[in-house]
Amino acid sequence: MAAKSNLVNLDAMIKRADFAHKQDENSSFETFNSIPARELASGSPIVALLRKPDFQRETNHWTPDQVVSLLECYINGDLIPSVILWMSPSFLFVIDGGHRLSVIRAWMEDDYGDGQISHKLFGHDISSEQKKAAEKTRKLVKEKIGAWSYYQSLLKDNDSDDITPEQRKKLSTLTARGLPVQWVKGDTDKAETSFFNINMKGTPLDPLEELLLRNRKRPVPIAARAIIRAGKGHRYWSLFEKEKTEVIEAQSLKLHRLLFDPEIKKPIKTLDLPLSGSKGIRTAIQILIDFILIANSNQKDGVVKLDKYPEDLSGDGTLDVLKKTITLASRITGNDRGSLGLHPAIYFYGPTGRHSSAMFLGAITLFNEKLIQNNKSFFTKFTNVRAKLEAILISNKELVATILQKHISHKRVNIFKDLLEKIVVKLSEEQEITQNDLIVFSQLDGKLISGDVQNGNSKITDEQKSKLFINVALNNALTCPICNGYLDVDKSVSYDHIQRVREGGVGNSENVQLTHPYCNQSIKQ
Repeated sequence: MAAKSNLVNLDAMIKRADFAHKQDENSSFETFNSIPARELASGSPIVALLRKPDFQRETNHWTPDQVVSLLECYINGDLIPSVILWMSPSFLFVIDGGHRLSVIRAWMEDDYGDGQISHKLFGHDISSEQKKAAEKTRKLVKEKIGAWSYYQSLLKDNDSDDITPEQRKKLSTLTARGLPVQWVKGDTDKAETSFFNINMKGTPLDPLEELLLRNRKRPVPIAARAIIRAGKGHRYWSLFEKEKTEVIEAQSLKLHRLLFDPEIKKPIKTLDLPLSGSKGIRTAIQILIDFILIANSNQKDGVVKLDKYPEDLSGDGTLDVLKKTITLASRITGNDRGSLGLHPAIYFYGPTGRHSSAMFLGAITLFNEKLIQNNKSFFTKFTNVRAKLEAILISNKELVATILQKHISHKRVNIFKDLLEKIVVKLSEEQEITQNDLIVFSQLDGKLISGDVQNGNSKITDEQKSKLFINVALNNALTCPICNGYLDVDKSVSYDHIQRVREGGVGNSENVQLTHPYCNQSIKQ
């Protein structure tokens, strides 16, 4: 599979629409056998009518090489599979061939995920990964095929003797050729069934994609898609009342900033790291869904599966999901009074600066369980031993990473959750923690020996550079004077009077200290 950062985001090239949304118009279209490239330009009637179903996966699964390959096939007259369309009363829905149409349109508009059309859809919030893939694609297209503008300039000079036979052949293809079209006949149910039948063959939907598409009207997928795009992109929530859609977008933007800002860069040169790791859509969506599900768990049922939530027809379900997700996110980061201000470099990142979904989800599972139980004593214990706990996590990052690798993937979240809790309990009993204790806590007694974790690679990779920076930076990082734990000053800090105001303390710099919000508002009080 291609590296996720090497995939071209063409999702803005064809708009989305609700497949089953009832239309008042009685418009009708005549079917056609092909779509010429010129009909995919902005302002053309066909582009104005083309839509992807709202349950279609994002058009971001092709590499730059695949984009170039399709364009080469088009301009050389090679065989391209038919695009499959379905005609609704108001739109032409793309059942299959969204990538093919989007590539041709991207070529014409010079927009491979970073152009004017993409900026309009994504609210000018385009990741560096997306920009990098777009630039790589643009460069390859120019080298191997030529930009659309290049061929347009040739058409203007069509009578020139300087145009070669090869160029004339390609111009003829561009003028006359269209992508072949087939049609699905029948109603909405028939079209949706056709979509899933087609898209489980060839390049099949992966399990997460299929789960999201089949449950697209349930609150967790709606919330996840809103958060991942910071309330921008296609508005899957557009059928709700305006007041609710505005709240959904505002809360999604807040969560996006809490979890995914700033954008991570390698090698790491700052301790201001995103809690959830990369904001690349395909990288982040699984972690985000798991986070939402954990945040919406309860004592009776635990974590409820995504497809067990009822469909949200009013927006209330989505708003409730977002509210609980913000509550948990605000508990682990941010400046709200209950925020623990967990430092991501310590709790959520491995030894070489790579985000660990197991550490992230394990930590938030532990703290969410204690919140659900209203277990205030645990948070007091955690704060009292926080400095020692963090020293253990920092000095044993290699061992923790090895411990997690020794377990199968679906167990790692709970392994890290239990590891954290057992460390807190033992430290609160004023007992020392050894590497062997960590191994025993992680159910690997006899399977892993302390001191065996080594890295013999002599090459200075980006990961090793990140590791060095994190180690040096943490040695010089600020700590909270109340608990002595590390401060994430970029995301979560409280300004505390050393001498309380009620005791005559003033607000000058000599009487103010930086603390965790929770330490200031709960422990000190």
